[in-house]
Amino acid sequence: MFIKLALKSMAARKGSVLLSVMAMTISIMVLLGVEHIRHQAKVSFANTLSGVDLIVGARTSSVNLLLYSVFRVGSPTNNISWQSFETIAANPKVKWAVPLSLGDSHKGFRVLGTNQDFFQQVKYGQQHALEFNQGRAFSDVYDVVLGSAVAAKLHYKLGDELVLAHGIAATSFTLHKNNPFTVVGILSPTGTPIDHTLHVSLQSIEAIHAQQSQAVSQQAMLQPSHITAFMLGLESKITTFTMQRDINQFAAEPLIAILPGVVLAELWQMMSVLENTLLVVSVLVFMSACLGVCAMLLASVRERHYEIRLLQTIGAPARFLFLLIAAEAAFIAMSSIIAAGVILTLCLTLAQDYLMTQFGLNISANIFSMNSLYVIGIIMVISIVVAVIPSLSMSNRQH
Repeated sequence: MFIKLALKSMAARKGSVLLSVMAMTISIMVLLGVEHIRHQAKVSFANTLSGVDLIVGARTSSVNLLLYSVFRVGSPTNNISWQSFETIAANPKVKWAVPLSLGDSHKGFRVLGTNQDFFQQVKYGQQHALEFNQGRAFSDVYDVVLGSAVAAKLHYKLGDELVLAHGIAATSFTLHKNNPFTVVGILSPTGTPIDHTLHVSLQSIEAIHAQQSQAVSQQAMLQPSHITAFMLGLESKITTFTMQRDINQFAAEPLIAILPGVVLAELWQMMSVLENTLLVVSVLVFMSACLGVCAMLLASVRERHYEIRLLQTIGAPARFLFLLIAAEAAFIAMSSIIAAGVILTLCLTLAQDYLMTQFGLNISANIFSMNSLYVIGIIMVISIVVAVIPSLSMSNRQH
């Protein structure tokens, strides 16, 4: 009976109740949104690269090597000689090796020089292989394969021509105008930095920097002398640490080999301060909304002395009055959770493509993960606890 009475009581005070629901809806949406995006970003971050046992680069910090080789952020301290790459790639423990050459860009997007093994060996997520949405891998010197975000933002299609620029600035005055590239392939979205990268052959990198004006057509003439880094897949996971030690002690030049998964975890740990700060802000916003609901319930208690007297007249016990306020708080919290869930799901659905294109984040619109359910449970408990003060105040008026 007290549920029906609680609904009628809230209907009589629909203005203040609606404001409380709106305030709590916004706070819950912020809290659930931050928690969901934090969890999804962590999963997406961890799934950026898979199937690669070691990444090798010139001697630098492990985080720096990961940033420029995987996330295309920053610049290498030095290059690696092609002879060193061939020596390590020929090691019996190595199953495959994919070279990486960075340094050029196109309208703010990084250009990656590599070979065709990149599209076959480099994976993301749970061992998902790269797929072509349109076209094929590069085969000629002036072929280019675009990441999905590059094609979407710059509105490129198969057959379009583009010019690369020297350096990584968004605006460059050093353009390789004599060597236009033709788009021959567009990759499917991956939610990784690959989406924001233009892929060309190593011979292409050599061709656009060659000291000759005539067009270059023979790839054999364009053997690279240096590369930025390379990725390794090993015959056996057991040899990973042995191979890492051997590369770190490589005599020909100073190199460093890193385990991508280990450094990814280290990098995420460095970002945990920002992550936790956002979570604390969201909790504070939610707590302020809860205090607002508490204040609203307290004010309603003072305005409901006639209702309290009527309940006293019909013999309602103190426990009944206590449950009446608790039920109102629970209804407000539940209504806010449902509204926040619907609005947040709608917003994420509409923003999915934008988040993928602009930030490389593959954020699911399904917010009801185990983490979210824990948060919803905590919200309900806190809402009931917040209702204790006005509930006690109302029950005390019976005496």
